Amino acid sequence: MTVDPAVLEELDRLRGRMPELSGSVLATTDGLVVAHDAHDIEPDSLAALAAAHFALARRFAHAVNHGDLREAVVECDRGYITTYTAGPNALLTLVTSGDANLAMVHLEARRCVRRLVKILALEAPQPQLRPGIPTQAGPPTPLARRTPMATLSNNVRRHQAAG
Repeated sequence: MTVDPAVLEELDRLRGRMPELSGSVLATTDGLVVAHDAHDIEPDSLAALAAAHFALARRFAHAVNHGDLREAVVECDRGYITTYTAGPNALLTLVTSGDANLAMVHLEARRCVRRLVKILALEAPQPQLRPGIPTQAGPPTPLARRTPMATLSNNVRRHQAAG
């Protein structure tokens, strides 16, 4: 996969503006690395973990009806891991040291994301819709709320009631 040099330049500029930044990874929402500036961090692992974490956080947001998730923060003993949506199919994950000013991390990351979204939109192939094939329009379908009994088949429930 060829990475747009503008994406790499943007990640490099982000490192220049944030000395506390240990690494950054731009990845797809399913955990595949698009580009990275992560020297001491395994970018493939970080991308996969960020995608999994973000998917769970997104479910949290929907479960409490707070709308679409834009970013997630993990605070650790020695720093922060922050993940931001970069368009509908990408995530930007940053790893910063503990002395990072989290407000400045957010400010710089959000600015970077806006520029990355523009770059990614320019290089993304435009979808070609075929007539007659329905597409999902509008908000995503809400998550189903299930109870333990609702997951059992009717035969199992009847058997339990009879026993």
